[in-house]
Amino acid sequence: MRLRIMPTFGAGTMADVTTARVRGWRGELLDAGVGEPTVVKAYQLLRALMNTAVDDELIRRNPCRIKGADRYDVPERPVLSVAEAFAVADSIAPRYRLLVLLAAFTTLRSGELAALRRRAIDLDGLTVSVRRSQAELQDGRLFGQAPKSAAGVRAISFPAELLDDVTRHLDQFAAPGRDGHVFVGPRGGLLRRSNFRDDWVSARKAAGVTSELHFHDLRHTGNTLASTAGAGTVS
Repeated sequence: MRLRIMPTFGAGTMADVTTARVRGWRGELLDAGVGEPTVVKAYQLLRALMNTAVDDELIRRNPCRIKGADRYDVPERPVLSVAEAFAVADSIAPRYRLLVLLAAFTTLRSGELAALRRRAIDLDGLTVSVRRSQAELQDGRLFGQAPKSAAGVRAISFPAELLDDVTRHLDQFAAPGRDGHVFVGPRGGLLRRSNFRDDWVSARKAAGVTSELHFHDLRHTGNTLASTAGAGTVS
């Protein structure tokens, strides 16, 4: 609203917002290099505001009538092979090696990995129990939250081939005690995007994988393997 809509439509009245102005505004955003997903969301918000104005009888018709402007084609995300996933893990700082491997082979989300405690890992059963997730706000504040549904609380198997990595990580890098976080930053604090991002970018480059790869994309490797094997990861 503040960055994309108000500079153009903040002055004047609802009646001043015409389809021609909306079309020009959208084109200017795209020409200025604003990402298509952002432009779509801004258009959707403006259209919702105009719908409310129609309902309140402030205007007769919604001026947001540009065909196809409310959606965009989501590009297919990259999927790493097993060898590529290990290449990234081999290239990253040792304290983050297991983070990459679990993301790739258990399909856990980044927030779920950041919230993991020692007691959630069963070395004998080769499972990781998900009970919480960590969220990071734009201002850097962290908070833990329970899964949004009962399905979010689950135990996920990890490959036996990762047992040595899991054991080594718990011995060398995890916070102490059963409630200690499995993954912490270099100074022992909670895992944050800011204390992981540079290591991720460097490892991705060193491994020779696409720069389009996001950490979240590692989940697709596990999903693809599970699909190929004809079995799920949830036990």
